[in-house]
Amino acid sequence: MSVVIIGGNERMEQQYKQICKKHKCKAKVFTRMSGNLKEQIGRPDLIILFTSTVAHKMAYCALKEAQRNDIRVERSHSASASALEGILQECV
Repeated sequence: MSVVIIGGNERMEQQYKQICKKHKCKAKVFTRMSGNLKEQIGRPDLIILFTSTVAHKMAYCALKEAQRNDIRVERSHSASASALEGILQECV
């Protein structure tokens, strides 16, 4: 399963990837807006939005791509490791 995480804390990026690996998921993490975010997202099985730490432009871009490619989106206000664990346990 492939997962794209939008938002979150920069210093937690490696921890997010390790948690995803533990759940047998490949992860891409975007904590900052890049110019070509739309192309970098690709076609994952799941997009996770950490709403408290994501820029509106990033969230809009991710949601637009999810709608266009019929990708499941999970939102979490908390960007903690335990929040990510909970989402992955529910979805995987």
